[in-house]
Amino acid sequence: MADFLNHLLFGIYPYIALSVLAIGSIIRFDREPYGWRSGSSQLLRRKQLMVGSVLFHLGVIVIFFGHLGGLLTPIFLFDAFGIPHSAKQILAIVVGGVAGTLAFAGATLLLHRRLFDARIRATSSFSDIMILALLWIQLVLGMSTIPLSMGHLDGGEMIKFMTWAQGIFTFQSSASSYVADAHIVFKLHLVLGLTILLLFPFTRLVHMLSAPVRYLWRSGYQIVRSRKMAMRNG
Repeated sequence: MADFLNHLLFGIYPYIALSVLAIGSIIRFDREPYGWRSGSSQLLRRKQLMVGSVLFHLGVIVIFFGHLGGLLTPIFLFDAFGIPHSAKQILAIVVGGVAGTLAFAGATLLLHRRLFDARIRATSSFSDIMILALLWIQLVLGMSTIPLSMGHLDGGEMIKFMTWAQGIFTFQSSASSYVADAHIVFKLHLVLGLTILLLFPFTRLVHMLSAPVRYLWRSGYQIVRSRKMAMRNG
């Protein structure tokens, strides 16, 4: 039973989550293009939003690309460049710890704002609060893995998760076996991460796919007119 559950969660569930992420995002963009946004509540309470948002986004961006690069970079590349697994483990602990602290502080401010400001709570949907709460829990789990990782400074535990992630993307049927003996905190962190990917297309998180990077290379100036000028010109 334990082997079946492990294969279900770490061998089958990843494909379900990634498929829903890809297909669901495409369908939502096609059917609800005007709902493809984060929905700002800045006018209701600006200061806490700005501080929390900056901390949260800064931390999450570092965590996201750190996980992406750390899990999916082929292990042989680290070996080829002579980067010890222990060094990568220590780097992940330090950078992840700092980024996780920033993201956790930001998420706490944003969640507190959503839950305890009556006006903002009244304008928040269930999915707004739910996904923020799940991200907060995910950050707690992520931070909880740091003490465990410090007990494996040789990088051996990290290699398990790299091998698992790369096994999933290369369709290895035995990928789930690589994390079978991982600590329960790591497993909860993985499952909740996959669940957040599963829910991604149905929440405000879709705005992550619409970063306005085109503004970096647009030509010309943006013309901004006051309301009086706009009314005068018809």
